[in-house]
Amino acid sequence: MRPARSGEAVRVAGWVHRRRDHGGLIFVDLRDRSGLLQLVFRPERTEVHERAHRLRAEDVLTARGTLERRDPGNVNPGLPTGEVELAVEDFELLADAEPPPFPIDEEGALDEVLRLRWRPLDLRRKSMAEMLALRHAVVRSMREYLDAHDFLSVDTPILTRSTPEGARDYLVPARVQPGSFYALPQSPQLFKQLLMVAGVERYYQVARCFRDEDSRADRQPEFSQLDLEMSFVEEDDVIETIEGMMARVFETAGLLGVPAPPYPRLRYDDVVAAYGTDRPDRRFGMEIRDLGDLLTGSEFKVFASALRDGGVVRALNAGALDLPRSELDALEERAKQLGAKGLVWAIVEEGATWRSPVAKFLSEDELSGIDDRLGAGPGDLVLAVADRPEVAASVLGQLRLDLAERFELIPHGRHDLFWVVDFPLLAWNGDEERWDPMHHPFTAPSGDLDEPGALGSRAYDLVLNGSEIGGGSIRIHRRDVQERVFAILGIPAEEAQERFGFLLDHLRHGAPPHGGIAMGLDRILAVLAGRDSIRDVIPFPKTATGADPLTGAPAAVEDIQLRQLGLRVGGAGGKPTPRP
Repeated sequence: MRPARSGEAVRVAGWVHRRRDHGGLIFVDLRDRSGLLQLVFRPERTEVHERAHRLRAEDVLTARGTLERRDPGNVNPGLPTGEVELAVEDFELLADAEPPPFPIDEEGALDEVLRLRWRPLDLRRKSMAEMLALRHAVVRSMREYLDAHDFLSVDTPILTRSTPEGARDYLVPARVQPGSFYALPQSPQLFKQLLMVAGVERYYQVARCFRDEDSRADRQPEFSQLDLEMSFVEEDDVIETIEGMMARVFETAGLLGVPAPPYPRLRYDDVVAAYGTDRPDRRFGMEIRDLGDLLTGSEFKVFASALRDGGVVRALNAGALDLPRSELDALEERAKQLGAKGLVWAIVEEGATWRSPVAKFLSEDELSGIDDRLGAGPGDLVLAVADRPEVAASVLGQLRLDLAERFELIPHGRHDLFWVVDFPLLAWNGDEERWDPMHHPFTAPSGDLDEPGALGSRAYDLVLNGSEIGGGSIRIHRRDVQERVFAILGIPAEEAQERFGFLLDHLRHGAPPHGGIAMGLDRILAVLAGRDSIRDVIPFPKTATGADPLTGAPAAVEDIQLRQLGLRVGGAGGKPTPRP
């Protein structure tokens, strides 16, 4: 409603956002998805005015009247409709509302379980309504971009077979084949590869995916991803497509401070060495440095033994953080909880000296060399770990995040976006003494298949502000290579045919070179909306325990349903088991 329509007779409908009685006048802010409009009830319309006194927040009504300009002193510049109001001539109460369990017209912090129990009411709140609109706009911009670049939108099955990709599958019992199960897809990975075999060439889908794993701030049992695949491509083709699409997304969302593409490409080994993780938040610096070459022959036994046994000594400069001894001890305990044998801390003082329990074991040359390597000056806190490379990386990587969050070192309004490339293909699983894929077993390798530990992969991840928002690769398109990779992973030929035969069989019939990526839609939206958890950008999410307070899921089912499926509840934990 705009001033140009002043004098028109109009009818509106919506929810009562607020009601205010000002002497003889009653004002109601009426809300719908488009925003607010002020209604005014004047006492000369006695019967209408009397009924308006009984209106409560969240009542649903429709009203008719004349749109009028507000007096200049009553204009609300904060509303698009702030120059007009509706002089109500009559209204109809369509549904009366009980008092809501929390205020709809306020944006204060609320208990999350309460919000999820009453999620439709929570979605009425301004911030959540804006989130839904943002989600729609972002998905629309992705679709428009991909449509304009000759991609074809194709739906893939939700009921499929179990082909575990690292997490547990959600299983669905098949009534028509007792003892057999469908699985809900962890991703459309194999189907999109088969679409490339089918000649689709450019596919995309906003896909629902399911993983039976513990929830975290950036994970949910069911989530949405933008999935795409392209034929006859190299890494650059996929990366450049995504960069163009993401630039459109950021523009649509009005997100400022995002660098323009092309985005930097950093090697996996370099990223992990500098930040302790392959998805770092680089916005606050605090890079990890290797000190091994400075400590060769050190008399400090902790450092010397770690280096002698093939380990590393790595450290970071946390900056001028004035921490008491109790908190430094707490940092050491935190390092141990994360898996380190210990943590060396030091406060750099004037004259290249350290205030540290280990300072007396290090020479002046070693202290000055460490300070120079870390760029540490008087007052700076140095943290060092001597351990296996993977332990030193993960522990220091987490400590830098802990410190950045605690001391608010992450700059607001600045965003960091980059690719991680040159991943290893495999990671050694010491517990089970086998190779595991770093991404998934369909990623194309680089290198000699006779040397599994040296294999690289043609994979690429996109990282935004310390969150992996996309991951993809060039795929294996030859059956013989795929079978070799399965064998390296310890999957016998018969098992590979049983689990993945529908892919292997089709790779014999002319599969083009192809690659793609999956973009975490919920994670992207969390960054765009400035939310810490993806639960705040999913319309109907689960709690951290996987429960749905709105519907009560998961829940028991009737015994007749189990009998129809040939199942009964029993065994450890009351799990369904097949009937004999």
